Amino acid sequence: MAYTVETMSDWHRIAVIDIYNYYVANSFAAYPEEPVLYEFYDRFLAMVEGYPAVVIKDEKETVVGFAFLHAYRPGRPFSRAAEITYFIMPDHTGRGIGDMILGRFIPAAKGMGIDTLLANISSRNEGSIRFHLKHGFRECGRFMRIGRKFTQDFDVVWMQLML
Repeated sequence: MAYTVETMSDWHRIAVIDIYNYYVANSFAAYPEEPVLYEFYDRFLAMVEGYPAVVIKDEKETVVGFAFLHAYRPGRPFSRAAEITYFIMPDHTGRGIGDMILGRFIPAAKGMGIDTLLANISSRNEGSIRFHLKHGFRECGRFMRIGRKFTQDFDVVWMQLML
């Protein structure tokens, strides 16, 4: 299947929040326990200002995923680091979309003076941890049992890729 990438905009609000809420309801990939309202998208847009943010569409022009970079922490002292976030619908994972996103975001990050990408991942999201390890990320920190969802504890794993 061929996928296309386009810049995330307000036109994608419903599709992006629906994808995010799928992961809220069905996984540890998104941390909230309750679905978020469509207004939550404004928070995403504010976070990504000045950073690359995209949606991924399938051949039918359906949004099947989204991804963005955002500041790790505000302010100049941390401007060399960005956090990467992506959510891809399960029936489209393992098809090269994550590779495509990294292939797009790494050069963009370098062009912005970013030399470190960080990923914040639930320890119960083993597929994401494997994906990041496969692509050169290394675990750089772990907060033990600080999360709880679906009555289960989880760690927050930080992974880092030096560009």
